[in-house]
Amino acid sequence: MPAEILRLRTIRTPWVLLAVAQLVIVAGATGPFANGDRTDPAIARAGAAHLGLAALFTLVLGIMAVAGEHRHRTITDTYLTQPHRGRVLADKLIVHTGAGALFGLVGAVTAIAATAVAAAATDVTVDWSDSLLWRTVAGGVAWNIAFAALGVGIGALVPNVTAAVTGALAWLALVEGVVASLVGSTVSQWLPFAAGSALGNLPTGADGLPQWGAAALLVGYVALAGAAATIVTDRRDIT
Repeated sequence: MPAEILRLRTIRTPWVLLAVAQLVIVAGATGPFANGDRTDPAIARAGAAHLGLAALFTLVLGIMAVAGEHRHRTITDTYLTQPHRGRVLADKLIVHTGAGALFGLVGAVTAIAATAVAAAATDVTVDWSDSLLWRTVAGGVAWNIAFAALGVGIGALVPNVTAAVTGALAWLALVEGVVASLVGSTVSQWLPFAAGSALGNLPTGADGLPQWGAAALLVGYVALAGAAATIVTDRRDIT
């Protein structure tokens, strides 16, 4: 595990993803104040909910934890250092879940600060005692954590970085939207991005699961991806 932490700290990609994620959060958090109904008491929640969108970056980070090693052909050295592949995968899952938590916490600070600045600039009074606002922030942090863990599983199942990242983002951006338009939210609410949106209270215009249900569903997705990744990793020929 120390080697995994060192690798994560010393490569450039995580820091770039973290920085870009903050820009996305700022844009999302200030958007409702610029374009929305400033008399709506939920406007601060709608802005802060964009913290959850940083989960797209933790998803990519998790994917690259495994698929990136295959791309750079360092995975063989990793397995020589630790022949138990399940342990390697577990270490990556733990470390990158922690990284997802860090992304979420940094993003939470950014979202709250951006919301406060946008509110002050537009003369909107924010009720900072609103429990739903803080549940939204907590849900956004949890969404970042869950997608980081899910990304590790996806990266282990699809060791090609380009295919894994493109496929995952295409699924979230396109496939879930198509499914929702064809069968409605009754079915689409059980899909990963919809579950994340419900967990982070991200306004989508569609009915979704309650926060606790979305959290439980994402834990199930992570467990399923992790179990499948462990089986596939143990049987994969890396020579």
